[in-house]
Amino acid sequence: MSLTAERSKSLRLIDSHCHFDLPELAQAQDRLWREAQQVGVAALVIPAVSATAWPNLLKLHAEQPAWHIALGIHPWWAAEHTLLDVAQLDQLIRQQADKVCAVGEIGLDFALAENTFATQQQLFESQLAVAKKHAKPVILHHRKSQPQLLAELKRQQFDEGGILHAFSGSQQQASAFLDRGFKLGIGGTITYERARKTRNSIQKLPLNSFVLETDAPAMPLAGSQGQINTPARLIDVFNTFSQLRIESRTELAAALWQNTAEVLRLV
Repeated sequence: MSLTAERSKSLRLIDSHCHFDLPELAQAQDRLWREAQQVGVAALVIPAVSATAWPNLLKLHAEQPAWHIALGIHPWWAAEHTLLDVAQLDQLIRQQADKVCAVGEIGLDFALAENTFATQQQLFESQLAVAKKHAKPVILHHRKSQPQLLAELKRQQFDEGGILHAFSGSQQQASAFLDRGFKLGIGGTITYERARKTRNSIQKLPLNSFVLETDAPAMPLAGSQGQINTPARLIDVFNTFSQLRIESRTELAAALWQNTAEVLRLV
């Protein structure tokens, strides 16, 4: 057993954002899941990126209950969808609410071409309304769009909370989402020395603000650029996170698990 695995035996971690269904990981799911478990990862949250993924995710959750799922339409795939897909999402959640922990990955990405903004906004607004209707938290994607996300959360009086995926920013930016019942998704970004603002926020904000994630197969950690990320790398995110906090590793692992379970209402 490796030193990392030995140190992690007593930890129980949950990867709150892992695209385990995408081709880069799906072809080796069994092996990658074993490797993740060996370093303490006991559960995953797999958010959808498109409507075509929904049936397979429901199947994966039925086969492996430790793989929790969220259903939604990612803004990168907005052009491939219409409000008919959102109506299907509404129906799926109504029929199988106990199998879906959140609506996600949804959000706004204003780093994309401007001609996508209207479709992104329409799909985000409608999916947020579905989440509110079914009292589900959301998993939010954001790039250059935090003010617009907050504005829509306020407009719809959305109070189900969720996770702000891939948080990187200041305490002030974090507080706006924390005040609305969200947790901050912390991933491999913090392994980069240049991420000073995010690392500082982790040191200053309360521990109940955070959940951990890999965003596998994306978001490679420092020193692994160009490589496929996997859920086993969550232990490396955790190790860096623990260096930024004063609590013990045992306390941190327990709190991070509880934070994720609470915000996504996992059993």
